[in-house]
Amino acid sequence: MAPQEERMDIIKPAFHHVTFKTSRLAEMVAWYGRVVGATPNFQDANNAWTTNDAANHRVAFLSAPGLGDDPDKRSHNGMHHSAFEYESFDDLMSSYARLRDEGILPAFSLDHGMTISIYYRDPEGNFVELQCDTYGDWKQSSEWMRTSTDFKANPIGTFFDPERVYQAHRAGSGFDALHAGMRKGDYEPAGAPPDLGLPV
Repeated sequence: MAPQEERMDIIKPAFHHVTFKTSRLAEMVAWYGRVVGATPNFQDANNAWTTNDAANHRVAFLSAPGLGDDPDKRSHNGMHHSAFEYESFDDLMSSYARLRDEGILPAFSLDHGMTISIYYRDPEGNFVELQCDTYGDWKQSSEWMRTSTDFKANPIGTFFDPERVYQAHRAGSGFDALHAGMRKGDYEPAGAPPDLGLPV
């Protein structure tokens, strides 16, 4: 008689890093340095391992002959974006203004309900989300996401104009009022809906 298989619980590892194949090594390293403060722990002619905290690397890049752009990237399976979270809405707004002043502008911005998120495109067209948790507490934002009729009705979120929100924030509008206004659509950008990088 075969021994009964022992049930193994899942040991849940923490997410550690993302690695990109790139034909623009120097440009990608510089961009992630400017946007999220990632600096190389090691870099050579073809590779770089960068970090913005105590980890040995968080964003890595591998370059090799034969790599090139995918003209059909929009319609191919693949990762849509990576994301980095700030501790506060103030930090998110401050970073938006710093990047704006350096000429790095968002592709689009969304109030997802549980996060306020500003999305950028890196030099190869990959989206990078900079966000803050609207509750400042993952337990609360997770509960809201699971149980909210608002999120069920609108899981992608509401577009907002980050400059208008930034100016209102600078003028003294509190986060709760801004968040409610963004979610309602009071700060929607003018013109056509932003490009989410998905098939039309």
